[in-house]
Amino acid sequence: MIDFLNLRKVNAPHEAALEQAMQRVLRSGWYILGDEVAAFEREFAAYCEVGHCIAVANGLDALQLSLRALGIGPGDEVLVPSNTFIATWLAVSQVGATPVPVEPRAGTHNIDPSRLASALTPRTRAIMPVHLYGQPAEMDAICAFAQAHDLKVIEDAAQAHGARWQGRRCGGLGDAAGFSFYPGKNLGALGDGGAITTNDAALAATLRKLRNYGSSVKYRHDLVGTNSRLDELQAAMLRVKLPALDGENATRAEFARRYMAGLQGLPLDLPVQASGAESSWHLFVVRLHGPVGTRDRVLAELAARGITALIHYPLACHEQPAYAGLTWPDLPIASSLQHAVLSLPISPVHTDVEIDEVIAAVRDILSSRAA
Repeated sequence: MIDFLNLRKVNAPHEAALEQAMQRVLRSGWYILGDEVAAFEREFAAYCEVGHCIAVANGLDALQLSLRALGIGPGDEVLVPSNTFIATWLAVSQVGATPVPVEPRAGTHNIDPSRLASALTPRTRAIMPVHLYGQPAEMDAICAFAQAHDLKVIEDAAQAHGARWQGRRCGGLGDAAGFSFYPGKNLGALGDGGAITTNDAALAATLRKLRNYGSSVKYRHDLVGTNSRLDELQAAMLRVKLPALDGENATRAEFARRYMAGLQGLPLDLPVQASGAESSWHLFVVRLHGPVGTRDRVLAELAARGITALIHYPLACHEQPAYAGLTWPDLPIASSLQHAVLSLPISPVHTDVEIDEVIAAVRDILSSRAA
């Protein structure tokens, strides 16, 4: 059996240190916004090469609070990718603004900067590019467009821990960035968690209030805030795992190279990296050729061989029931991707042998179909 992701194996190398961290938190007697969160915020800010990190409860809150802190709300529009996990859209909706979808490049699956102008209206206030699958969006072009039109840029970096664009870490490329530490992420907690990174000190101060009931001094509430605080326990877990992140990402990159070489010449599109992008390879996503149903048959045949592959994402955001009844522009690229993309196993605890077995299985399945 080749799992898509085995979290027991992912956490096993850190087990002793994780247990020690748990004991440290337990014995501290301080479980909310204490030393562990403060230390993790310093360490993750340094890792992302930014001035500030604000730890919050989850990745969706990281995006939503960033929008709120930047003053985006009812009546405003935010340009978002048409091809993304729904959290990107939900964050915009939760602050009362309207998500305006922009189609991706067919090769990278990331938002296409050349399409931003056609989506711009007098109500547009921000762009929320997603570093999808761990590959950075084309941030130079996006930020230049934003600057020309006085727009804010909030990176959705939920899948991009450690990724770089033109040598710079994701998380410091816009006005703010939202990260998720969901257990399956490259840097995953043992529960939910998230963070916002920024180089704007005033914005960071506002965010620290918003996450904590609008307060920076106990029982004084300057803003209508919320309760979105990373647990001390999860911060301690993340501090254990952060030093290993670059090494684990390097393993992912090596497996991605193995896939890229081994899957050449098949009826599928391999990932395309934009010039200047250094992916974290959170996912390795191929786009299968053929009629609707091809992907599901390949998925089933892989499962029959003991290989678990997944679909990211099987239903485009504009087709989700949550957004039923609203009018959307024609989004043919996002609509077609949902029927054709397939995510192959990639994690720091897979082995060369397992990746080669996946390659051999995909080659056999697709070659036999072609014959």
